[in-house]
Amino acid sequence: MNLFEDLRWRGLVAQSTDEAALLDSLKKPITLYVGFDPTAASLHVGNLVVLLVLRRFQLAGHTPIALVGGATGLVGDPSGRNDERTLNSSEIVEEWVARIRKQVSAFLNFEDAANKAIVVNNLDWTSPLSAIEFLRDIGKHFSVNQMLSKDSVSSRLEAGGISYTEFSYQVLQSYDFLELFRRHDCTLQLGGSDQWGNIVAGLDLIRRVESGSGHALTVPLLTKSDGTKFGKTASGSVWLDPEMTSPYAFFQYWLNTDDKDVINFLKVFSFKSHEEITELENAHLANPGLREAHRALARELTSLVHTEEVTTRVEAAARALFGQGDLTELDEATLAGALAELPRTIVSKNDEIPTWVDLLAATGVVDSKSAARRIVKEGGAYLNNQKISGEDFAPQKSDFLCGKYAVLRKGKRDLAAVELV
Repeated sequence: MNLFEDLRWRGLVAQSTDEAALLDSLKKPITLYVGFDPTAASLHVGNLVVLLVLRRFQLAGHTPIALVGGATGLVGDPSGRNDERTLNSSEIVEEWVARIRKQVSAFLNFEDAANKAIVVNNLDWTSPLSAIEFLRDIGKHFSVNQMLSKDSVSSRLEAGGISYTEFSYQVLQSYDFLELFRRHDCTLQLGGSDQWGNIVAGLDLIRRVESGSGHALTVPLLTKSDGTKFGKTASGSVWLDPEMTSPYAFFQYWLNTDDKDVINFLKVFSFKSHEEITELENAHLANPGLREAHRALARELTSLVHTEEVTTRVEAAARALFGQGDLTELDEATLAGALAELPRTIVSKNDEIPTWVDLLAATGVVDSKSAARRIVKEGGAYLNNQKISGEDFAPQKSDFLCGKYAVLRKGKRDLAAVELV
């Protein structure tokens, strides 16, 4: 199966320009690119969809370019929005560019390949241009009528209007494609399906300015079976930066994938073969309770983003939290990440530590202290996986893991944390 057939099998093809011509061009190595704007300090799991498609192209022998939008990030993409973005300062955008540049680089091969990856910043070719040069040399090739017809613009006009700043975004993105065509013979741009209008505008600019040709390929915007937005949790976006989403929370996000979504997510994100995914699908259908497909997805994605070593520590933390491992063997960063999403209460080092009953009630896991006492009497009370037998038991400071954390457990599954500060 060739690359394009594989992408289609995985559900990663939304639209393309002349498919026959694109398939013919892929018979030999080409150069292609994907753009990432610094709209936050980190990429999120939604960005992984197209980033991993770029990686698939490199594995198939093509040369990938990851463009980080130091220029377009200063302007703001109107795609998928009904209001204006808040414009960030050039200092913030510059910092975010550096962080995202480092992130995308982790997924591509820059060392031992004939088709070594390239990372670029569109500010490098945009900032030297004066406004007059940009309008005369680039702007003259754009029809306002065509620009107004783009979905990202027309939807904003219907919603109340769009600024000239965001209206001009498609001109800047088109100019990126032109410059990469000139500098690197880049003939294919990948993007989410919401980028289709901007991508084909770039192809038109290449044709007008250089009499050249290229291709466009978009990837469907990923949605969950229940209609909720992919990549979102109750606490917000799932980020690739471990400081913004802990590796433990990242692993748990994939592990908790809905049964209806897990095979689709394996196709989209995993580099497992069709046979391996089919085998996991059959195992899932036969016994969904074992969660083999979920665990395979969580392990692969966490290893890809955070390394196999971190994944091993995260899995050890998950087992230890529920009494299947030693909590004292966990390093502080892994433990902190594992406890971050739990209900918690804080105790000052200068104060006397309350009883287990008082602490559990303070976390909100139970409605009252009497309910917590009942748990102790019934034998379902644990501190750091050790059973508590007396209602008046109070932890000592020496019981706190890494000198600052204690884990309360009610029965087999209900957890809470105490932090000593």
